[in-house]
Amino acid sequence: MNTHSKIVFGLYGAGGFAREVMPIVSEFFSKTTQANTKASHQIYFVETSPKVKEINGYPLISEKDFLELECSERFFNIAIGDSKVRETIANELVSNGTKPMPVQSPHSIIYDCNEIGEGSILCANTMITSNVKIGKFFHSNIYSYVAHDCVIGDYVTFAPNVHCNGNIHIHNHAYIGTDAVIKQGSSSKPLIIGEGAIIGMGAVVTKDVPPFTTVVGNPAKPFYKT
Repeated sequence: MNTHSKIVFGLYGAGGFAREVMPIVSEFFSKTTQANTKASHQIYFVETSPKVKEINGYPLISEKDFLELECSERFFNIAIGDSKVRETIANELVSNGTKPMPVQSPHSIIYDCNEIGEGSILCANTMITSNVKIGKFFHSNIYSYVAHDCVIGDYVTFAPNVHCNGNIHIHNHAYIGTDAVIKQGSSSKPLIIGEGAIIGMGAVVTKDVPPFTTVVGNPAKPFYKT
């Protein structure tokens, strides 16, 4: 009887962020295989229409080829910044039985009593402190943190070095830019970042941001294209 299992993992996207995430995936599966000699794994970059066969030594295949690979289990994550694209890909894959797998750098930190939804990516030197709730397919890039009692929706993106202090509610599809600082709210009045809002690079957010609004500066104010 052959009890050997074969796991395949597809990282959707092949841009800069995906190339930063793939070594985390590779390290995880290498350790998993060492611990379980009856399991093997293959990891891939996945794009709709690949133009090359490999990136940084990892094979790049089409979505069609990924879904046709013979395996015992099929997992995925999505290293694409556009949150709407992430949502579309995730819904399609979950509906056909492909399983989302979180990606967590061994150099990230998660403390007590947190709830983190499926498909998260936590890069090196990120931190989730305590009593935080995070939705699906959250991206936390290098050196970003989420402090106590925050509630973060689905498909939220943190660029590098985001400072998300305590009692902040960030709604679905919000984007928080590099070096942004969000002032702490309170348990009775959390600071709210609305759905689809964009917080510009280096912005200092001291009050609520309405949905689908871009804010920049210190203190952060709405930005309107002229």
